[in-house]
Formats: sequence, C-alpha cells, structure tokens
Amino acid sequence: MIAGVGLVLSFGLSFLGQSLASYESAGGWFTLAGRITGLTGTYALVIMVLLVTRLPWLEETVGQVRLVHWHRTVGGWPIALIALHVVFITLGYAEASHVSVVSEFWTFIVHYPDVLAATVAFALLIVAGVSSIPAVRRTMKYQTWWAVHLYLYLALVLAFAHEIKTGVMFIGHPLATDFWIAVSAGALAAVLGLRIVRPLARNLRHQLRISSVREEAPGVYSIIVKGRNLSRLEVSGGQFFQWRFMARGLWWHSHPYSLSAMPRPPFMRVTIKQLGMQSLAATRLKPGTRVFVEGPYGIFTRHARRGDRVVLIGAGVGIAPIRALLEDLPPTTKVTVILRASSVEDLVHREEMTQLVSERGGQLHEVVGPRKKVRLDGQMLRKLLGKMNNTDVYVCGPPAFSAGVTENLLRLGARRERIHQEAFAF
Repeated sequence: MIAGVGLVLSFGLSFLGQSLASYESAGGWFTLAGRITGLTGTYALVIMVLLVTRLPWLEETVGQVRLVHWHRTVGGWPIALIALHVVFITLGYAEASHVSVVSEFWTFIVHYPDVLAATVAFALLIVAGVSSIPAVRRTMKYQTWWAVHLYLYLALVLAFAHEIKTGVMFIGHPLATDFWIAVSAGALAAVLGLRIVRPLARNLRHQLRISSVREEAPGVYSIIVKGRNLSRLEVSGGQFFQWRFMARGLWWHSHPYSLSAMPRPPFMRVTIKQLGMQSLAATRLKPGTRVFVEGPYGIFTRHARRGDRVVLIGAGVGIAPIRALLEDLPPTTKVTVILRASSVEDLVHREEMTQLVSERGGQLHEVVGPRKKVRLDGQMLRKLLGKMNNTDVYVCGPPAFSAGVTENLLRLGARRERIHQEAFAF
C-alpha cells in the first residue's frame, strides 16, 4: 500500500503542469508512453532494492522468505519497463525531429547529458536480471551471483542524473524533482545505514573472532565464535546472521547461516555444511580469525507460533536452526520433533536434541535411511503426528524436502498460515 501511494504521488508530481496538447504534437504520445514506462520502471527498481535492504520493521513483520519472493516477482518489471522507455522515447523524439530512430538514438548517446551513463546502467540491470533466471542462477557460485547483484546499486546511481537533468517532467518543476531526490536519497541512506554503518558499529562493539571449529557429522561443522557483550544481541532461536569471515578469499562476501544454539556469552555457534567452496573454506578457518555479522534476521522463531502445540521438522543441516528454536521455546510448549537423515551419523546435534526434548517431556522421532527407502511422506507424518488441529509446524531442510513436507502437512489438515519455513536459496 505504501509503495502504491508513493507511485501515485510520484506520477502526480511528475506530470503536474504538463498539458494534454503537448502530447498531441508529433511523437507526443510515444513520448508520454516513454515517460510513464521510465518512471514506473525506475520506481519499481527502487522498491526492488528496498525489499532486500533489510528494513527492520519489514523484516520482522514479513520475513526474508516472503521479501525475497516479492523481490524476484518485481525483478523482471524494471527491465521490461525501462526497455519500453528506451523504445518509446526514441520513437517519440525521432518523429518530432523527423529523423530516423537510429539517428535519434545516436543523438541521445552523444549529445544528451548522462544518457550514456544511463545506457550503461540499463546494461548492468540486464546482466543482473539474466543472473536471476533460475536456470542461470543454479550454474553460478553464490559469490559470483552476489557480486553481480551489487551492480544494481551502481545502476541506480548512474541512472539518477539522467532522469533529473533530461526529464521534462522535472525541468522547471522543483517539487517533483525534490520528491524524486528524496526517494532516491532515502533508498541510498537505507542501504548505507542498514547494510554498512549499522553492521560496522555492531561488530566494533562485539569484536567477534573464531574460537574453534569442530566436526558434528560427516561434512558438517560447527564454528564457535567468541565476542564481547553478546548478551546485548537481541536474537531468537531460529534466526540467522549474514556471516563474513575476514580471511583471504572470504572477506568480500557474506553468507546466511542460522545459529545452532542460543548465544551463551561470550560464545555463540553456527553449524554449516560443506556444500561449496565458501562453506568448505569457512570450516577450515583458524582460531582468532575476525568475523563480521549482519543480523539477526528471520521470523522462523517462537514469536511466529499461535499456540502451545509445536512440531519441529528438520533434515540434514536444517536440524541446526531447529535445535536453537527448540531451546528458545517457552517451557509450557508441547513439542514433537522429527529429524530426518540418511544415517544416524548424519543426525546433527543428536545428543543435544535428545536432551532438550527429554527435558521438556516431548516426543522425538528419528526418520533414518535412504530417501528412496525411508520416506517422510503423508502416511509417515500421519503416523507420527496424528491430527494437525491447532498445531504450529516449523520445517527446515533442503527446498525439495521442505516443499514435500509442507504439501503433505496441508493434506493432513494443517493450516498454511501455521506452517513456518526459512529458506536461504539465492
């Protein structure tokens, strides 16, 4: 709703004072279409960036999963709209000047202020868009994809001057200009403040360094981090941080990892699986290595539940956030825990989970064996859980696992709004 009000206001201010007659001249309607698509595309790009800026109130209300989904939903529109903007504006100006489209486009590049920079910005936007196509994204390393998406911020900066200096709706209209400057400056301030300044201040306060690294299961390691004033971290079980390890090859990008236990000052713990080069390198870090974190983030917490009956389902390294969430649930919560793994050795933090469930008087079920032979399907879930009325379910594991479990839970009568997930796929 807020985004819609902002869009309407931007249109109202930007087209204030423009007469209908000005669009009935040669090329006028093409020019109008170009201005509308350009304005809308730029506004959508700002919204797309803000969705992943991690605005605290939005993150705590909506959660990362939904924000990322919205970000991807919006993602294709800026490219399409700005492409149409280029086409319509060129057609309109070419018709008004009685020259060819190619000639007019070249005139834009050579003679119009900052249009060349805007063209580069559009090219960067296309590169980021192509890298977000699922088939392409699956072939890329996380750090490559992350670096490519940083160019979205550069694209916004390069395009900004072009809009203000050459847009007829801004020339001679200071109110419209001030509004768009405020929107752009606000987005930039949010990015700088929430993604750079705030994390730097927090890390200077906590002074995090690796204390030790230990293997928990085949290919799964816990990294224990030591720091100062960890009691001031307002973190809930099930939340995650963006972790940046200040070591060669790792310092320039961050990755999302959930805590696998509630912080116990001066220590906190994250458990990760060796899935790629970055996670492999992280598990080989030496004690004393500096660590920077952003967060905590996510709504995969006790605050999302609506009742006192809770089912926790974890698979593989997805057991780690389930373990932290279990520790953080109120003592009165009736808990059933289901752990899924290919072998007993793959049950991450098995002894800790057993102890925590036992202390609560809950039920613990271990579903162990090859996926093709031992299935956590609807029949198995019905046998283990019974009726799903008034039950909150937390599911964490590989995307295919979580999707399958969710589908089966819905068939068993669970309510979709009471099935909670957290996903870190980029």
